[in-house]
Amino acid sequence: MAANYEVTKRFTAEFSIRPFLVRHRSKCLRVLRRWARDDDPHVRRLVSEGTRPRLPWACRLADFQADPHLALPLLEMLKDDGEPYVRRSVANHLGDIAKDHPGLALDVCERWLREVKRPDDTTAAANRRWIVRHALRHPAKKGHARAIAIRRLAAASGRLDRS
Repeated sequence: MAANYEVTKRFTAEFSIRPFLVRHRSKCLRVLRRWARDDDPHVRRLVSEGTRPRLPWACRLADFQADPHLALPLLEMLKDDGEPYVRRSVANHLGDIAKDHPGLALDVCERWLREVKRPDDTTAAANRRWIVRHALRHPAKKGHARAIAIRRLAAASGRLDRS
């Protein structure tokens, strides 16, 4: 894990961390919770990208695919990250979840939108709305009515904030 931590700062470790998640899931998740607060955005991105159940070109994480609640606490920690690089990974991860557990992903997206209705920080709200729209692009393209409605709500909220 220490090597993955150092490698990801220079290249990427989302492929090499996966065997640790399979063989030592609990220990690895404890480390990833700590890394979700790391100063380095590459390390924070690894937390989301490394736990993606359907990461392209990588072995699937069957346990994470079957139970997205394993990684959702990590996504919660990263959803408002200051780096677009990290937020894109969160959106892609949530999009992976939507492929196997659409109801759960849609519930999460709706909750994340409700949370940003508070006018604290318009930049954070816009970032959150972007995550939701990006995460639901595939179910929306397939005509999933609820996904389309949530994406429209996220887009409309953004227009209302700018007026």
